[in-house]
Amino acid sequence: MVDLFGSDGASDGRGALDAPLAERLRPRVLDEVLGQAHLTGPDGAIGRMVKAGRLSSLIFWGPPGTGKTSIARLLADAVGMRFVGVSAVFTGVAELKAIFAEARMQASRGVRTLLFVDEIHRFNRAQQDGFLGPVEAGDVVLVGATTENPSFALNAAILSRAQVLVVKRLDEPALAALLDRVEADLGSGLPMTAEARAALLAGADGDGRFLLGQVETLLAANPVEPLGPEALGALLQRRMPVYDKDQDGHYGLISALHKSLRGSDPDAALYWLARMLVAGEEPLYLLRRLVRFASEDVGLADPQALVICMSAVEAYQMLGSPEGELAIVEACLYLATAPKSNAAYKAEKAAKVLARATGSLAPPDHILNAPTKLMKTMGRGKGYEYDHDAPDGFSAADYWPEGMKAEALYVPSPRGLEAKLGERLAEWNRRRAARRTDG
Repeated sequence: MVDLFGSDGASDGRGALDAPLAERLRPRVLDEVLGQAHLTGPDGAIGRMVKAGRLSSLIFWGPPGTGKTSIARLLADAVGMRFVGVSAVFTGVAELKAIFAEARMQASRGVRTLLFVDEIHRFNRAQQDGFLGPVEAGDVVLVGATTENPSFALNAAILSRAQVLVVKRLDEPALAALLDRVEADLGSGLPMTAEARAALLAGADGDGRFLLGQVETLLAANPVEPLGPEALGALLQRRMPVYDKDQDGHYGLISALHKSLRGSDPDAALYWLARMLVAGEEPLYLLRRLVRFASEDVGLADPQALVICMSAVEAYQMLGSPEGELAIVEACLYLATAPKSNAAYKAEKAAKVLARATGSLAPPDHILNAPTKLMKTMGRGKGYEYDHDAPDGFSAADYWPEGMKAEALYVPSPRGLEAKLGERLAEWNRRRAARRTDG
């Protein structure tokens, strides 16, 4: 198994000079791991485990190229355990059984085994259950790595037996330190300008493995003069954003968009929208989410928001990409700058709760139609007041089931159009109360 900086070789010493950079620069001890001091430092979860000499099962959750495999390998060295690494992509049940049997035999000799499972989320639920027995028996300490949210990707039984540790994407200082190690290994600076170096770090998007691959492409080209940003961009492949439309990244970005809109930040909302469009998200999915937002978070504070969103749907369906995406941007900006209200959303929920609790109550007779003579003799429609004939078009009649107290389900916010709606409803409620008192 190849990790961020390492291979299956011994963990002491560096790789051969003709080995890939990831092999030559792999850390030898946990202190050399970049960007994960919150885990490997003295006060981090891993640092405390190493100090105590006791290791529990772990799940490393984080993006690719951040050192999950390196940490697992060095952790085994730090606590004196035998390291066995597998990938869920290439490992079957028969191989796992052989590993468990060997680990059981080693345990009988006093040798503990750290079993590292890369991409553990790719095992199905039944396969994940297969780890429970060896873990509970103490044959192995399981350390899994996943890029997906463990809450959704892993069995509850595994999560109850393992501590989830978040491995962070490498920030710019960590990536810069990695480039410093490259230059120290080469004994010279990389053939690029300071501006190109900054662009290279930004393009890595927190992925150390990707950064090293880009550096190797640069070195293989052996440029005569230091490259600037444009020349470097032409040489190196374009990095596609890390985004899976069916997995956790998808839901994380749509959540970021929704909350930026709710927080009335048009710039942040536009950024998250662009992130998803650039990554290949289906534009109609984004439009559906914007339509929902218009109803849920803007509502009657600005009824035009829903109209704008539906117009954006129609415009995109007519124009397609990329021209139609401007209509999506317009809808996004309108929603971000509109007054916000979730009063309609709350009213819907409250009404459904009340309807479930009182679903057998009939409407009062005076608001029921009476299309037959029999129904009229039963009192249907008797006493109905036609509001258009009342002063101001308002009769103040009671429309609730007989014997049921009126409930205030819709409470307008004081923002946007709802401020005026609130004043109107307050007057109507006052007149209803006065009629009940007079009656």
